[in-house]
Amino acid sequence: MTRTIGLADRIRWMLVAAALGALALAWSVSLAAGHGQLPTLPAASITSPAGSSASLDPRIAGVAARRPNEVVQTIVQFKAGVGPARARQDVARVGGTVFGELPIINGLAVRLTAARARQLAASPGVHAVSLNATVTVQNAAFGPSHGLGRHGSGTGNLQTTYDGTLDVTQAWQDGIMGDGIGVAVIDTGIDGGLPDFEGSTGHSSRVVETAVTNPKAQTAIDTYGHGTDVAGIIAGDGDNLNPSDPLHGHYIGVAPHADLISVKVSDDQGRATVLDVIYGLQFAVDHRSDFNIRVVNLSLDEKTAQSYTTDPLDAAVESAWMHGLVVVAAAGNRGTSPDAVQYAPANDPYVITVGAIDENGTSNPADDTIAPWSSQGTTQDGFQKPDVYAPGVDIISVLAPDSQFASMCPTCVVGGEYIQTSGTSMATPMISGLVALLLQAHPSWTPDEVKGALTDPSVASNPSLQEVDAAKVLALQNPAPADGGLTPNTLVNGTTGDIDYSQSSWSQSSWSQATGSLAAAFAQSSWSCTCAASGDGGVGPSTSSWSTSSWSTYFDDTSTAG
Repeated sequence: MTRTIGLADRIRWMLVAAALGALALAWSVSLAAGHGQLPTLPAASITSPAGSSASLDPRIAGVAARRPNEVVQTIVQFKAGVGPARARQDVARVGGTVFGELPIINGLAVRLTAARARQLAASPGVHAVSLNATVTVQNAAFGPSHGLGRHGSGTGNLQTTYDGTLDVTQAWQDGIMGDGIGVAVIDTGIDGGLPDFEGSTGHSSRVVETAVTNPKAQTAIDTYGHGTDVAGIIAGDGDNLNPSDPLHGHYIGVAPHADLISVKVSDDQGRATVLDVIYGLQFAVDHRSDFNIRVVNLSLDEKTAQSYTTDPLDAAVESAWMHGLVVVAAAGNRGTSPDAVQYAPANDPYVITVGAIDENGTSNPADDTIAPWSSQGTTQDGFQKPDVYAPGVDIISVLAPDSQFASMCPTCVVGGEYIQTSGTSMATPMISGLVALLLQAHPSWTPDEVKGALTDPSVASNPSLQEVDAAKVLALQNPAPADGGLTPNTLVNGTTGDIDYSQSSWSQSSWSQATGSLAAAFAQSSWSCTCAASGDGGVGPSTSSWSTSSWSTYFDDTSTAG
């Protein structure tokens, strides 16, 4: 049963006595001392000091060596077989405070001093102690670099090239448009009341459910803009605009009939932590049957490189995968730097990691090239990433009204209703939309079969890239499953995907329907963009608080978006 967009679900945060620290969803780790957050650590601190445990996050070890009494917020994962009672005893023994439960990874959110965290990491039942750090939305850039008006699809008034590049228009004509498939967008929310998200058979919204997992969010609406942008690429439908609107039918997502489940993991300024995202994944797993959630889109990444075998976010995405959800994650925007693909969830070998290509102004894949900022390389565990590529440069999608996206780059706004952005954040929802088409055509396919189909060399439209052609992949009947022989995160049961899940205190009753305002603590943004362009029209680290490890943001103020 669907609910109207005006109703939102919010986690009733059991045992969460204090709000999480104000950490950014689009921004490097800058945790202010004195406010329950860590200061930024120098690069040298990534090497664990002598005497630290292998299960202890190197950043916490660095703080413990310098400022042992500094209070840190951590995610503590316990080994298989360690139940909630013993886990709490271990935490209590070192003087830590539990402020959240993470059954999806058999973990607890714990506040304690850095020295006590080091002590806890040495406990026999502890698998890993990680800093509750930031995650990043993977937009590489705002702004057009090739200009607008690219006609390549030949479908009505369609102005995008990516639908032609992906070769999805034939699927639409065959009635494959994502009908009935639920895609969970774990992001900054979705403005589901916009015409682009109207139902295909009426005026009800295809954003069939909205959940809020960030305790600092005051509204379920996307006040930041990233989630709506992503959702439009997955399932927007510009044909729903008034026929008199000059933009009617110009911009259409890959699966324009798919249902969307908005899981807002950020506060209203776009900030979130790893915990917020894990809670979002928990919601998708718990409610997969309620809304036929088959796909999870994660256009974000963590800010610290850790092995997928110990990273808590990696454990959560693997659990979702093993519960039957196809997890699609952004590769990141670090180019070919040595650590480019070493951040969760993109570094996880189970999920589908997506890189971005530049269409170079055409819908012909033959001239496509990898965007220079799109992450590619080898993870710390030896896996090549990304798995597939999709268009990610100058992508026009739905703009959330009055959101921060519009003010960040006014010249990127298209007709007041859309916005043009670039990044692996934009490439990822294209694959999520394509997965929705696949699952409509092949509803019995498992996540491993979906990944096997997408990574099959025979479905690539460009022989030098694993850039998927929808017509080719839809024609497959019995794809070879992917992920065979992989070793899951040690907390995850490889057969069931559970991690002591039966002992969890989470249940349907831990979620409640919000009938009034979403009252919550609120903190002002700790970052901003000056948006002052240099002579060449770019905005670099010297004029912006963003860095190459977050948005790699640029603005081309010499061009206009009409």
